[in-house]
Amino acid sequence: MNTQPSPSVGLFDSPAYKRSRNAYLMHCAFEYLIALLVSDAFLAKLLSNLGFSDMLIGVTSSIISAAFLFQLSAMLLVQRIHNVKRYAITLSALSQLLFISLYFVPFLPVANGMKSTLVVGFLLLAYFCLYSMGPMLSKWGNSYVAPTNRGTYSAVKEMVSLVTGMGFTLGMGYVIDRYEGLNNIRGGFLFIACAGLIVSLLSFICLKNISVENALVSPETETIPMKKILKETLGSRRFIPVVVAASLMSISSYMTVGFLGIYKTKTLMLSVATVQIINIVGNLARVAVSKPLGRFSDRHSFAKGLEVGLYLAALAYVFCVFSGPGRVWCFVIYTLLISVSAAGTGQNSFNILYSYVDPKYFVQAYAIKSSISGVIGFLASLVGSRILGMVQANGNMLFGMTVYGQQLLAAISFVFAISAALFTRFVMGRQKAMLQ
Repeated sequence: MNTQPSPSVGLFDSPAYKRSRNAYLMHCAFEYLIALLVSDAFLAKLLSNLGFSDMLIGVTSSIISAAFLFQLSAMLLVQRIHNVKRYAITLSALSQLLFISLYFVPFLPVANGMKSTLVVGFLLLAYFCLYSMGPMLSKWGNSYVAPTNRGTYSAVKEMVSLVTGMGFTLGMGYVIDRYEGLNNIRGGFLFIACAGLIVSLLSFICLKNISVENALVSPETETIPMKKILKETLGSRRFIPVVVAASLMSISSYMTVGFLGIYKTKTLMLSVATVQIINIVGNLARVAVSKPLGRFSDRHSFAKGLEVGLYLAALAYVFCVFSGPGRVWCFVIYTLLISVSAAGTGQNSFNILYSYVDPKYFVQAYAIKSSISGVIGFLASLVGSRILGMVQANGNMLFGMTVYGQQLLAAISFVFAISAALFTRFVMGRQKAMLQ
C-alpha cells in the first residue's frame, strides 16, 4: 500500500497541465501506431519479402529487446540535457522516420544482402534514438499527472492508443492483402510508408504542445556521481527485485512473441487482415479491462496490478501451446488473454518504479531496468531461435508427435510468466511502497 502523503493536486488542474497531459496522451497513441507498423505480421511480411528465414525474422523482430540497452545512454545524458523538450522532439522524429524508412528498402537498387543489412541498421538506429530519450520523455510527460491518478491516467492513455490502433492496423492490413492479391506487395509497402509519415507529423505536433515547464533543467543542477547512482539503483534492495521481475517477464515474452508473426501468416495460414481482426478483438478486451485494472493498481499497488497481468499472460501461453492448424480458435483465445494481460503488465511495469525508486534517480533506474531486462530478453530470443530451428529441422516432430516450434516456446514462456508472477507476489510486492 502507498505510505507517503500526496502533493497538492491544485497544480495538476491548471490549463497548462491538462493540455500537456492530453498532448502526451495523443503522442503516445501516434507513437504506438508507428510501433505497430514495424512489428508482428507487418514486419514479418516485409522481412519475408526481403528473403529473411523464419528464424531470422524472429530474431530481427526481437531486436527491440536488445535495443533497450540503448537506454543506458539516457542515464549518461540525463545530467547533460538542459532542455528535455527539444531533445525529445528531435530524437522522437528521427526514430519514427527511420522506422518508416524500412518500407522504402525494398525499392533500393541494391542486392538483397545489402537490403537486409540496411533493415537491421535502420532498426538499431531507430531504437537508439527512441530509447536514448525514452526515459526522459516518459518522466517529462508523466510529470503533469497527479501521483494519485497515475494508474488511471496510464489506463486511459493505453485505451486511446489501442482504440486508435485497431482501425489503423485493420486498414493497413486490408491494404497489404489487397496489394498482395494484385501481386504488387511493394505498392502496399509504399502506402504504409506514406501513412507512417502522416502519423509521424501528428506525433511531432503533439510533443510541441506539451508544456516546457517541467522540461527545463538548470545548468547549475548538481551532477550526481556515477558511483552514487549505482548505489541508489543496483545497490538498492528495493530496486533489485524490480529488475529481477522485469527480467523474468522479458524472458517470458521474447522467448515466443518475436516468432509468432510468421507463425500466424505461414503455419496458421492467416491473412494480414485476419491477423489484425484477431488483434482488434484482443485489443477490445484489453480496453474493457484497462481502466478497472488501472484503478485496481491505484487502490492496491502497482505490484498487485502487475501480478494479475502476469497470471493472465501465463494462462495465455497455455492456449498458445495448444494452437495450430485446425485449432486457430486456441490462438484467438491466446490473443485475447495476452492482450488483457498487457493491461496489467504494460503500464505497471513502468509505474512500479515510482513505488521503489527515489525520484532523483528515476531516469537512471528506468534505463538500468529496461537495459538489463531487454538484453536478457534478446538472449532469450536467440535461445528461442535455436529451439525453433531444431524443431523445424526435425520436421516439426517431437517425441513422435507433430509439434511446432512456437508451441514449445510458448510452454517455456508459461514457466517464466508464472515465475515472474510468484516473485512479484512474494518478494517485490511485500516491500514498502512510496507515493511520489
